[in-house]
Amino acid sequence: MKLEHRDCIHNARALDPWVIDALLADVPDWTAIDGILSREFKLPDYRATIAFVNAVAQVADTQDHHPDMTVGYATCRVTWSTHSAGGALTENDFICAAKVNALYLGMTSA
Repeated sequence: MKLEHRDCIHNARALDPWVIDALLADVPDWTAIDGILSREFKLPDYRATIAFVNAVAQVADTQDHHPDMTVGYATCRVTWSTHSAGGALTENDFICAAKVNALYLGMTSA
């Protein structure tokens, strides 16, 4: 099952580096550095950026897994890590990244 169709689980375990490398193939344009999964999204304007932020927040609340976001006029950087796993990356981070990628494609391909 594709990551974007899966749901986060509680008490997810930290991933081994080779698993992180394999999962990166499933989340295009994301990078994993020092236990943080990150991507910057480009949007047409501020209003679209805020709509995107709100949509990401809805995904995060539904999954009970919340990212850090840095908002600019037409950009939003989303970063995931799992605090309960000591700030490491877990499969939950990749599940949410895939969901956000799908969300972004839906918002920008219209």
